[in-house]
Amino acid sequence: MKILIIEDERDLAVSITDYLSGEQYLCETAATYHQALDKISSYQYDCILLDLMLPGGDGIEILAELKRQNKQDGVIIISAKNSFEDKIKGLQIGADDYLTKPFHLPELAARIYSVIRRRHFGNANPILQQGLEIDVLAKTVSVNNQAVLLTRKEFDLLLYFMGNKNRVISKSALAEHLSGDLADLFDNHDFVYAHIKNLKKKLTEAGYGNFLKTIYGTGYKWEV
Repeated sequence: MKILIIEDERDLAVSITDYLSGEQYLCETAATYHQALDKISSYQYDCILLDLMLPGGDGIEILAELKRQNKQDGVIIISAKNSFEDKIKGLQIGADDYLTKPFHLPELAARIYSVIRRRHFGNANPILQQGLEIDVLAKTVSVNNQAVLLTRKEFDLLLYFMGNKNRVISKSALAEHLSGDLADLFDNHDFVYAHIKNLKKKLTEAGYGNFLKTIYGTGYKWEV
């Protein structure tokens, strides 16, 4: 699961990145208004942490731009501003939550988890589908009550597919989801195929049906 941290306080951005990376999130950062605009226009995120006071512009405008682009990324405002008006305006424009600085990192992680669960899975946890059980918080997977050991990227792929069921997802979109803006540095997306092959193999060996379909020349689809 991929997080964009829009924060100009470098020490805070580093602290959040370190903590969330330890929670198995893929983190990217933007320190200015224009860097943030470039990121949200080029990539998709499971959750965006948005500071309202940014060099070069107002974080509220980032929210407005997400709405103009019809983006579905979850957004949590993290700001030193604590006025009622700022909070209401942000939530009205499209933010999912608001956290005032200073805050505890475990609380931030809990808010992120809630936003992702609500947006992708209708608040369900664990996520259940015909014998498959995914505990999003514990990051565990089982088939018919038997544990299936997945790598971090395999787990992210499974969640991504189930959150986008019955939609064809291109290899480039999957590469960007797994590696963020680093995906542009790869000559090809063979690493995506390798992760998907391993994921399918583990689910098949656990006795789970083949819901993950290859759409030749296009990408992949979790078909239910």
